[in-house]
Amino acid sequence: MTTAAEKRSFDELTLGEGVKLEDLLDREALAEILGSAFDLFRMTLRIFSEDGRLLADAGREIELYTYLSGFRATRLAIDQMIGAVKAKLPGPEGRVTYRCATGAEYQIVTLEYDSRSMGRMILGPYLPAEAQGIAEALLALDPNLDRAKANELFLRLPRASEESVSKIAKHLSGMLELVLFAEHRALLTSNMHLASVRESFRDLEDKNQKLQVAYDRLKELDRLKSNFLATVSHELRTPLTSIIGYSEMLVEGLAGELSGEQREFVQTIREKGEQLLALIKGLLDLSKFESGTMSLRKNNAEVAKVVNEVVSTLQPGALKKEVRLEQAVEAGLPRLWADPERLRQVLLNLAENAIKFTPPGGRVTVSAALGSMDAQPPGDVGGMVLLGTKRTAVEFRVSDTGIGIPEAERDKVFDAFYQVDSSSTREQGGTGLGLSIVRRLVEGHDGTVRIESNQPTGTVFVVSIPVRRATIA
Repeated sequence: MTTAAEKRSFDELTLGEGVKLEDLLDREALAEILGSAFDLFRMTLRIFSEDGRLLADAGREIELYTYLSGFRATRLAIDQMIGAVKAKLPGPEGRVTYRCATGAEYQIVTLEYDSRSMGRMILGPYLPAEAQGIAEALLALDPNLDRAKANELFLRLPRASEESVSKIAKHLSGMLELVLFAEHRALLTSNMHLASVRESFRDLEDKNQKLQVAYDRLKELDRLKSNFLATVSHELRTPLTSIIGYSEMLVEGLAGELSGEQREFVQTIREKGEQLLALIKGLLDLSKFESGTMSLRKNNAEVAKVVNEVVSTLQPGALKKEVRLEQAVEAGLPRLWADPERLRQVLLNLAENAIKFTPPGGRVTVSAALGSMDAQPPGDVGGMVLLGTKRTAVEFRVSDTGIGIPEAERDKVFDAFYQVDSSSTREQGGTGLGLSIVRRLVEGHDGTVRIESNQPTGTVFVVSIPVRRATIA
């Protein structure tokens, strides 16, 4: 059984029930066709839609009807006749002749296309071959009529046999059918295109809805994942802190003297616990960033003090690995509007990574110098930075002589959990969270972080932090 939607689609691609003659024929083109036919046959022509609306006509004013309309009784007769002609249906043969009160005739012809009645064409009035004068019954309606004038005007109507009028009607119907065919073909092409566009739009809309559902689901899963990470990390940190604390007490001999092997085992427990604690802190920081709960306590920070604390913290590990750790801070640097603890975390992550990936005998340098960066207020779009001014900034550089980062990987290393060497046999450990946290912390300070190559080996991380807080005019 055909549904309403399927029927509408079928009507869109065919001459459906809703398509009318006026939808297919251009009014101006139709008027030109009828005008040419009138010039050729000198007969008044009119075309009506299926619901009786006049679409086009051609011919002169009929002087006889104008004269008869000047008298009340004959005016009523003419009006009734015109209404009767308009209402006359051609019948099953598609053609009918109607004789009006004056004795003149009209021929009403059905306009068909694709086995459907689309409208009617009316030819006339015209005089049949046998007509000799105006009908006496009409003249008798008003004694004031000038019989001679009425008869003279009647005889001015074009004279034609019914056969001739039928040929004219057939000729015009054939012309209109050709025009309808051409317009119908154009309409079909247009409707097929529109149907294709609508179908594509429906498919796209359906896909968008599915994508939105998938997006909402992924967003919810991401929220649940962040909550899970935060909860698990928090729950793990408490017992882990106790494990590290008790292992430190054992190493210090508070529970009795340990043998060499026992001390080594406990030391390993403490080191691995501290590594795990660092991982948990990273997960907590990441979950705070993703949930938007990470807060920065900005204040005036001493650059030299932060760099010195970072180098002092990492110096023992660097010496143990036989890597030379150096610092170079430009004199007279202004204070930074930053969170000192988070800034220290940024440099610690970068310098610790540099030491990790630098072989024995290599060198890692943490430096700070005055520089500048593009002023781009939050929400600014890409091209507008060309019109911006420069902001004074402190440029931190962490350079090493290690294995380096391939150019193709430099944009990816800041993604969470991403590692250049993700194989199970990689030499260096880690979770891939450090650089992701670095980038988020730097952006939280309105700063930027990038990677420069250090040919022939090594890597240089460059962090730019504006000296003063961002102001928007």
